[in-house]
Amino acid sequence: NLILIAAFFFVKNADAQNAYIPNYGDNVVYVINIATNLVTDIIPVGNTPIGVSVSPDGNKVYIANNGESTVSVINTATNTVSATITVGNNPWGIAASPDGSKVFVANDSSNTVSVINSATNQVTATIPVGNLPIGLAITPDGSKVYVLNDNDNTVSVINTANNSVSATISVGLGPFGVFASPDGSK
Repeated sequence: NLILIAAFFFVKNADAQNAYIPNYGDNVVYVINIATNLVTDIIPVGNTPIGVSVSPDGNKVYIANNGESTVSVINTATNTVSATITVGNNPWGIAASPDGSKVFVANDSSNTVSVINSATNQVTATIPVGNLPIGLAITPDGSKVYVLNDNDNTVSVINTANNSVSATISVGLGPFGVFASPDGSK
């Protein structure tokens, strides 16, 4: 059985703060104004949207489309898809780097992480990791990405300076969620 975790991000734009909620059953992203609790937009994206991340400046929302191996880039000023990027098979977890220059995507069926240049919307690296990578988190300084490998009970540590795995850490059965502490120490 597929287990899905609801994900959303708040994005402050000129008019309001919004929550962006991927709806994998309808292949859309709902935009909710958090001041009014009203749906203000419904954005068609790729097949089975599941992962979501926002650029640090709030200008872009990245959606991992698990069913078609793409990432949709949403322009938050217009709430339209400005680009669709092909990544590895069945992307799940997605995170923008703290400086906004890169987006990292965990591809669960190809056992890789795609690195997207956010200025060009091009994949610049594909990094092999463990079996069934589903989630990832970036340290606040952007130097490391921690990738959860659900089927082999490990965490891959990616060094972002050279896009390589610098360590693999064994953890308990079925790692599923990850977050880097704000000070980067844990």
